[in-house]
Formats: sequence, C-alpha cells, structure tokens
Amino acid sequence: MTVTKGLEGIVATTSSISSIIDGVLTYRGINIDDLAEHASFEEVAYLLWYGKLPNQSELDELIKKFGESAAVPAQVLDQIKLYPSKTNSMAALRTAVSSLALYDESANEMSQEANIKKAIKLQAQIPTIVAAFARIREGKEPVAPKSGVSIAYNFLYMLTGQEPDQVAVKALDQALVLHADHELNASTFAARVTVATLSDIYSGVTSAIGALKGPLHGGANEAVMVMLEEIGSFGNVESYINEKLANKEKIMGFGHRVYKNGDPRAKHLQKMSRELGKLTGNMELYEMSVKIEELVTGQKGLKPNVDFYSASVYTTLQIPRDLFTPIFAISRCTGWTAHILEQYENNRLIRPRAEYTGPVDQKVTPIAQR
Repeated sequence: MTVTKGLEGIVATTSSISSIIDGVLTYRGINIDDLAEHASFEEVAYLLWYGKLPNQSELDELIKKFGESAAVPAQVLDQIKLYPSKTNSMAALRTAVSSLALYDESANEMSQEANIKKAIKLQAQIPTIVAAFARIREGKEPVAPKSGVSIAYNFLYMLTGQEPDQVAVKALDQALVLHADHELNASTFAARVTVATLSDIYSGVTSAIGALKGPLHGGANEAVMVMLEEIGSFGNVESYINEKLANKEKIMGFGHRVYKNGDPRAKHLQKMSRELGKLTGNMELYEMSVKIEELVTGQKGLKPNVDFYSASVYTTLQIPRDLFTPIFAISRCTGWTAHILEQYENNRLIRPRAEYTGPVDQKVTPIAQR
C-alpha cells in the first residue's frame, strides 16, 4: 500500500457536480466567475441539484418551496432555548440539524423524490436555525421567515427583525454563491462517507457540519477576523504580520491545498469588501486586509483564499463573528445535498485501508504480571 497523508492527490470518486481544473472552479461546467456575476444563490442551488440552470417558472417554484419549508418545528426552537448560554454556534447548528430528523416523517425514506424534498427543506431551514440561535442567545424571540424572498434576504431579516438593505442582500447572496460547492472538500467527503452506508440525508448533513466546524475548514474565516481584531488598526499591520512570519506562524486565510495560483473566489470577495467599505464609509478593514495580502504574498508567495476577504465582508454587514462558519454551512448545504444525492445514485460503501504502524508479535501477559 502507498500511504498519502491527508489523502492529498487521491481521486476517491467521480462527480459531475463541480470541478477544479487548472485553478478554475466550475459548478456543472459553469465558471464560478460567470455564476458570481450573473446568477442568484437560488439559481445555483437548482443548478447543483438538477444539473441545469432553471427557467423563470422553475426558479419561482423553487423559491416558493423554500418559503413553504423555512419554518422550523417549534420543538427544535424550544430545544435551542435550552442550550447553554455560551454554546458554540456550530455545535448548536449541528445539534439542531440532527434533531430536525426527529420531526420529519420522511426522514428515512430513500427515494430520489423524497431526498430532493429533504434537500430543499434543509436548505430552507438551516438559515432559520442560525438566525434563531443568534437571537435566542441575546434574549430575543426568533423572527419567523418570510415567503417569496431570497435566502439571503430572509436570513438578514430573521437575524435583525428589520427589512435588509438591498446592497447587503446582494453581497450576502454573492457570498453564498461562491461558497455553495467545492468539489470533494472535507465536509463534503464526510457527508458522502456517512450516506455511503445508506444512512439518511440528515445524518449526512450533520456529519458535514461537524467537519466544517474545524478551524482548518469552515472556521478559517472566523480566525481571519480574530487576527484583524488583534491587529486593531492599519498602522499595526506591518509589525504584526512581520512578527508572525518571522516566527513561522500560520497566517489564516492564505494558501490552499488545491489552488496553487490563487483561489478564484477571493477576488469577488475582495471587490465586495471594498464596495461595502465605501458604502458604510469605513474602509479600514478592507485596507488592513489589502496590506496583509501585500505582505504575505510578497514575502511567502501565498495568496488569499475564499476565507480571507469574507471576514471583512461579513463584519461590515454587522454579522457576529461566530456566525461566519454557520453562514458557510447555509451556503454549502446545497453542495452537500447535491453530493449526497449523487452518492445515493451510484452508491458504494466508502471503506479505505490504513497502513498499520504499531507494535507486532505482541503476547498477552497474565494480569498478575503486568
């Protein structure tokens, strides 16, 4: 056996959902740049699930289904109210999503039709859970979702209780498009491993959320914001980064195992960060981020990934830092469920081997002699 640490470079399956070829990310063969500029998140969700972009009536029907499915069972909201006050936001989401299965009579139905319905329901309900958790921990009542609006609009509305600004909706919608799928990343692989046992779609998404929780995956954008807060102001950037680089410490938000010449999604978030900074009259986070990029890329040759500028985007939208990764989950639910559906279509149990490196020729010593 040849061991590859982290399965780097190993092709584990075939997929027609997304691809990363020569540094270009596509969903169903459509370049991410094209989608980011010209497609809504709802259109991307349809694309990932059905293999094509929707026409107007198909899009309207999907948005209608999202609206009809967005309400979360009252029992789940009651459970969230019982969570400890300092519960990690991703742990809360993981637990709540797992409990959704208890209140879905079709949770264990395995037909294609039933699983697509559950994918739509999960995509609609995860934003409701994240917004409800954020309000409950502040002593506020959850805001019921609206019908006939986009997922980005609904999330910002449920989070604040106020009609969101259209610029904010557009910014969040584009961020959701950029995060929707990313080939066989850690959380997607976790979802496929789980459902390859023919477990249900809720179990698959719960597994994915558990993987996304880690700071080397979804938690990276939150870590970027922690760094920006530690730096404090533009004038402190150079000394802070130079010290980190001199000590060979990792700078969060830079480098990617797959992209060697830069993450194609980063430029869209950089532009969004700049536009939001201008709109709010506060350019400091954007300018700090640009300076950090100049220093890290100049000295280490590392380029920013999707997490780097998303930190300043979400902060400018006044989203609490610990909701960054749950927002990632809101978006990536489309990709997870698309991959789960694909796994079910041509399933084989995922069961790799491990090279044993422990002791050999051991014997059982009688307990009195140990």
